[in-house]
Amino acid sequence: MASKSRRRSRRHSPLTTAALVLAVCAHGALASSPLVDFDRMGKVGIAGAFAGLDVVSNNNSVTFDPSTASLLARSSDGSLSKVASTDAGGSILAGCAIGDAFYVAGNFSSVGGTSASNVASYSTSSGSFSALGSNGPNGVVHALYCDSSRKQVWAGGQFSSPGASVAVWDIASSSWSAAPFGGLTGAAAEVLSITTNSSQSSLFFSGSFIASFGNGSIPLNSTNNPNVPFSSGATPFSSSLVPVPLGNASVTAGPASSDGQFNNVQNILCPAGPDGPGNTWLAADGNKAVITVRKFAFLTARGIRIGNTFLNGRGTTGFSIATIPDNAVQQLTYFDPTDNQNKTCTDSCPLLTDSSVPYQDFLFDSDKDITGFQLTLSEWQGAGPGLHLLQLLSSGAFASAVDSQNGQSCFAPGPSTTERNGQWTEKDADTSIAGTIQAVLVSRVDVGTPAAQAPSFTWMPYVSASGQYDINLLVPGCTNFQDCALRTSVKVTVFPGGGQQPWVTTVLQTNTEDNVTLIYRGPVVPTSPTFQTTITMTLADDPVGNGQDGQFEIVADRVQLVLTSPNVTSSANTSSTGTSSGTGKDGFGFLEWPLGATSTSSASNGLQTSAITPLDSVGFDFLTALGGAASVMSTAFAPAISAVAHHPSGAVFLGGDFSLSSGDASGASNIVMFKNGALSALPNGGLNGAVTSLVVDGDTVFVGGSFSDTAKASNSAMKGIAAYSVSQNAWSALEGGVDGAVNSLDTSGSQVLVAGNFSKILTSSGSTESQNAAGFAAWDTSSNAWVNNGGFIIGSMTFVGNGTSSTPQFVAGSVSTSVRFGATGFVMLQNGPNGQPQVTPLGVQFDSPVVSANASTTAKARRSHHRRAGAGWIPSFNVLNVFKRQTPSTTTNNLAPLPSPAPAPAPAVLAGAFWTNSTSLKELVIIGGNFSYAAGGVQAQNVAVYDDSSKTITPLRGNQPNGTVRSLLVKGDTLYVGGQFTVAGIEGSGFAVYDLANQRWSTAGLPPLQAASGDSVTVRSITASPANGDDVIVAGSFAQAGSTACRAICSLDTTKSQWSALGNGIQGDVAAVVYAGSNELVAAGSIALADNTNANVASYSFSNSTWSAVGNGGDLPGPVTAAEVNDGNMNSVFAAGRSSDGSSPFLYFWDGQSWQSVGQGLEGSTDVAQLVMVPLQNTHGGNDIIESDRVLMVSGSISDSSFGNASSVLFDGQNFLPYIVSTSESGSPGTVAALFHSIANFSFTQRHFLATGVVILISIAIAAGIVFLLALIEILWTLFARRDDKVNNYDAVDMDADDDSTHRPSSLLEHINAATRSTILGSSPFGPNAEKEAGLAAAAGAGAVAATASHDDPFSGPDASNYLRAETPSDALGGGLGPEEQSRPAYARYSFDGHGEGELALKAGQELEILDDRDDAWWYARDVRSGHEGVVPASYVY
Repeated sequence: MASKSRRRSRRHSPLTTAALVLAVCAHGALASSPLVDFDRMGKVGIAGAFAGLDVVSNNNSVTFDPSTASLLARSSDGSLSKVASTDAGGSILAGCAIGDAFYVAGNFSSVGGTSASNVASYSTSSGSFSALGSNGPNGVVHALYCDSSRKQVWAGGQFSSPGASVAVWDIASSSWSAAPFGGLTGAAAEVLSITTNSSQSSLFFSGSFIASFGNGSIPLNSTNNPNVPFSSGATPFSSSLVPVPLGNASVTAGPASSDGQFNNVQNILCPAGPDGPGNTWLAADGNKAVITVRKFAFLTARGIRIGNTFLNGRGTTGFSIATIPDNAVQQLTYFDPTDNQNKTCTDSCPLLTDSSVPYQDFLFDSDKDITGFQLTLSEWQGAGPGLHLLQLLSSGAFASAVDSQNGQSCFAPGPSTTERNGQWTEKDADTSIAGTIQAVLVSRVDVGTPAAQAPSFTWMPYVSASGQYDINLLVPGCTNFQDCALRTSVKVTVFPGGGQQPWVTTVLQTNTEDNVTLIYRGPVVPTSPTFQTTITMTLADDPVGNGQDGQFEIVADRVQLVLTSPNVTSSANTSSTGTSSGTGKDGFGFLEWPLGATSTSSASNGLQTSAITPLDSVGFDFLTALGGAASVMSTAFAPAISAVAHHPSGAVFLGGDFSLSSGDASGASNIVMFKNGALSALPNGGLNGAVTSLVVDGDTVFVGGSFSDTAKASNSAMKGIAAYSVSQNAWSALEGGVDGAVNSLDTSGSQVLVAGNFSKILTSSGSTESQNAAGFAAWDTSSNAWVNNGGFIIGSMTFVGNGTSSTPQFVAGSVSTSVRFGATGFVMLQNGPNGQPQVTPLGVQFDSPVVSANASTTAKARRSHHRRAGAGWIPSFNVLNVFKRQTPSTTTNNLAPLPSPAPAPAPAVLAGAFWTNSTSLKELVIIGGNFSYAAGGVQAQNVAVYDDSSKTITPLRGNQPNGTVRSLLVKGDTLYVGGQFTVAGIEGSGFAVYDLANQRWSTAGLPPLQAASGDSVTVRSITASPANGDDVIVAGSFAQAGSTACRAICSLDTTKSQWSALGNGIQGDVAAVVYAGSNELVAAGSIALADNTNANVASYSFSNSTWSAVGNGGDLPGPVTAAEVNDGNMNSVFAAGRSSDGSSPFLYFWDGQSWQSVGQGLEGSTDVAQLVMVPLQNTHGGNDIIESDRVLMVSGSISDSSFGNASSVLFDGQNFLPYIVSTSESGSPGTVAALFHSIANFSFTQRHFLATGVVILISIAIAAGIVFLLALIEILWTLFARRDDKVNNYDAVDMDADDDSTHRPSSLLEHINAATRSTILGSSPFGPNAEKEAGLAAAAGAGAVAATASHDDPFSGPDASNYLRAETPSDALGGGLGPEEQSRPAYARYSFDGHGEGELALKAGQELEILDDRDDAWWYARDVRSGHEGVVPASYVY
């Protein structure tokens, strides 16, 4: 009887780690994402503690499940983006591209939500996946090769259909076919690599197989079982499958013919004679018929064999088959002898009516575990349907422990048999299928019984044909049989025949559910009168478990032989019933096939000797060096050639898992070279572990795999990856290699891309220093160093390869976390296509800093641009203390300590500034933080000068800061450095000055900052004073500067190197300093004024040197960690921090009157490091908090109930929108510390440029306007000539009631009317103010009248929203107030949004200065705090 099986696969086991989801979605309240205008800020940098970063697009969601295989696209800048994932347990092992289509292969049943079996195509233009037909490879695919010129995709792996281990997809015909040479069998029957020779004229196939060359005319075994008649409707594979005996099955058929000679369906299960009475079943005339077969026990089937009837012109022409118990109509694959093509069908399937084809074999797409099937005969010719033969084909061969289930197969000389030693009894269990039972034999044995004395059981399956088989032992689960405590382990020995050595396997029988265990893989000799394959089971030599009541139980169920390839070579086929070529040659693991070549060979024939190429000697020599075919066949794990590379010199490199024992390369392990017609060992005998991948780059061959040194130990730094120089015949290491296996290599420009199952890059042999690189890394061949690969990923990667023109590479594997850009703590941002942000990662890699009290660039030289693992925390102190106060005792006021920010594991960049080199005039970036690096052969740390154009880094000369840098300021060629550090040779700590022009530290004349007793200095902010260009404001945690008492904030006169306090000073600690115009400084932190007034946000006036609290200090919940003033407006201030008890974060807004909370939704884990107002390219709906042309960027570690976690979010006054997400090297969320930019004072005003066509139309309109103006001047001149008469006769009383001269002009025509009225009447067009002007004129006399008339030009009025906006207050006054008028103070009665051009926004209670009040409706005013000017509604002011 057939055995129950499960499809065996090589899928990678799912990671036990739960799927990590990195998902951030845009807030639904916003119609579109704000587009930050980075270009308006100049150059922009983002600094923080992260290893990878991405900018969130609207409704963006990225999910990774490590139990699946994910495919990622790698762009030209190295950034990674997810494409799709497979089904759970799937794997992606290969890929190649033709045009815009990328083909992926591996072991999966779906990818990207598309059902596809092991191979699929991905369109990079449409972003969609497609399955490749329905009859593709039925097993795992390890290799793909895309032949662009012929539009074909070659697939290699371990499968039997549509060809043995090799299949070809033709794009034009959208069909699969076997390779022209049929296929590759023998050994493990597995192709692991398909590549080309150096001229791309031939394909190299490598793996574990036997390539046999003969005359190609004599098949090894044409009919397999001589009792089975030959049919061209069967294939060598299908005819090798032993039919399942159906004699004891329940078989029903109907409606049947009324003729008793043709209505017994049992007659066709194994007909005793030719088509005719007693050997044929006919359905009732003119009726569709159904045949149902039930075994009531699970069996494994591979397909069905159907023989048609040809009596009296009758016959079946169409049918379908549904399996039981799933009742699924199956897709079938068959060989059509009419055109020699493999085809598929479902419902209905065609059955030939050609009497020369006695039967056809129809195979399922894979082995099916079933209890029966239902055959529907739906189409016929003649009077009705009928059949002469019906058989169910097994997966190969089988044997059951229960003799009653070992019926004799049709045409077989005998059934499968068993032998047993000891006492065995039958044991039954119900299954999940009603009426279906599971029967096994069990034997009890006392615990402690030697294996030689224990019961044994032997299966002797009937095998009809030689071939490559997988033999499985089926072990029923102990749960159903309720004997788990009795179960133990057994020893299974397989004798496959043909002089091969037995395989011995120890199998656990303690499984709770049914299990299938592979106990042999290789060639099997068919059953004959002199030989039968045997599988013997007995107690293991060292059985597991304790047994129950002093006994173990051994369980015998079934063995299953799964045919993977028919007809092995003659060397292993001594008992075959067929014959073989006597003039053949065999090669192992390598075959060269010229592209475009054709052949009539098939999997059942040897390749023609005329097909041998000179390089096929590689396979011939390899088989000899391995000890011959008998040696290859007898090993439990067949050797394999996993990768081949053809060097331009002609040398062929072969890597894999092998050890050669004879020939010129005897003793070579895992890699050899074929050159000058012979195999040759590489230095030191090759490598001490398996090789999986090879790539050639010029003179160098890069090798990846699972090794740690050469075979004869010589270089322990060659871990996982190594380089071999062809010209020098020498090995070299890539620094210290990697800490795991490398699965795939590829080249991209000057980089070698490395994918595998590793987590770190090792710096040198035996070194404890390393860097995180979980699964993917890049080696730069020009600098001979590991470099930033562009993206960030954590996973176990299985594939990297070149892609399409739009997507240069693809990477695949089991991914836990990935973001688009990889960078250690720093990226640059600018406006990209469609206004989206364009990210440029740091081009080098930082490491954790070196602990040294005297760190200097004279330290030991190390490689440039190398990358190391983040070591965790700052070595000399706790990195969490970014904002921590010194101690409460250092203040006279009981202030709450500053909160600690989010963790920032090293390497981290915490500050940055831009510097224009006065010599080269190149703008460079200076960054500081907690990191180290090597550049120019020297070691440096914590401060670096980065050239973003060349992606190179330069250290500061001299001693290096030992600690953490938190703040940087550049003035001219002077760099001011603040933080928690010391520099050898510089007095004090926390603050230092560096001369960039002369490249040295300034060591003389500057008194150091000093902390209170027992504390250390921390400088968090260094800013340039807007009030005095020579002053620098330094703030943080300290008590004094030299002898100057200036707690927490001091002013440094850079020309005199003198410190001075700001006014009466403050108490506490300062976290941030911002400015409101040129006269006011805002400090935030945990602060009290000199009089002990709590003021966590305090302002300092440079003009009167006084401090004042911004609002009521008690209104803020706790200390402030970040603050921002909106465009210098003191009536728009933001402050963020944590409550005094540290339990919750806050974000507050000061509107000039009171503090109000705007941080609703921020969760308790939020830590805000920076607030900065950024301009927009587009707009959002403005509100009373933030104008429409800007947003507040909130950075740090942000958690919100609406979107989850982010490192930076945008706040528009109402909603938080996630903007930047980042991750640390461990995969946990990262943090953003600061955004900094090169333009100190930029405008938020948006510039909109019109299209060319619109500009042309406007130009035409202007020209027409000029003509109109000339005509108007002529009219005005005429009116002016008659003005005297009009003025003498004018009476103000006669003014029309509806005259609009007292109202604000609102259109061009009204301006013209106003001008005309002024000319004719000689009065102001602006209503009541004319009376004031008339009074002034009467007092001043006639001269004043003339002056007044001249002054009342209607186009010089103050209404800047209708005219050209005044550039300065003096411009506005020149057009409005006369020399005798003065400005006056006023206050805003109501708030006014001021969105119109030239309008000034108001807040209720805001202090103003009225510059011009001559218009009834609109006055020209100035904001006394910010200095902004514009028109305001007169009724809104008092």
